[in-house]
Amino acid sequence: MKWDIKDINKWKAEEHPLGATIVEAGNAKAYDTGSWRSLRPVLDEEKCRQCLFCWIYCPDAAVVVENEKLTGFDYKHCKGCGICAQECPHIAILMVDEAQSRAKGGE
Repeated sequence: MKWDIKDINKWKAEEHPLGATIVEAGNAKAYDTGSWRSLRPVLDEEKCRQCLFCWIYCPDAAVVVENEKLTGFDYKHCKGCGICAQECPHIAILMVDEAQSRAKGGE
C-alpha cells in the first residue's frame, strides 16, 4: 500500500493513520519485547563495581537491581541495544550473540 502524503502538512489529527501508538499506558510488562534481540548483555561479576550506571542508562528498565546491587538482566524485556555495556566504566558487561548464547543454554 502506498499512501498519498503530498498534503500531509494540511492533515487534521484524525486523518493521520495509527502507527506506533501506545493506546494503554503502563502495558510494557505484558509484552515479551526481548524476543527479537540479536545481542544480549552478560555480566562479568569480577569486573563489576556496582556503580549501577547500567541501571541508570537502560532505556527498558531491563537491568535487575536487588539490595542496591546488579543481579542480572531481564531478558524478557532487554532489546539488546548495548547501552549498558557502552556506559559501563569498568567494562563489566559484554554483548554476546543471542543465538550462540541460547545454543549454550542461556535463557
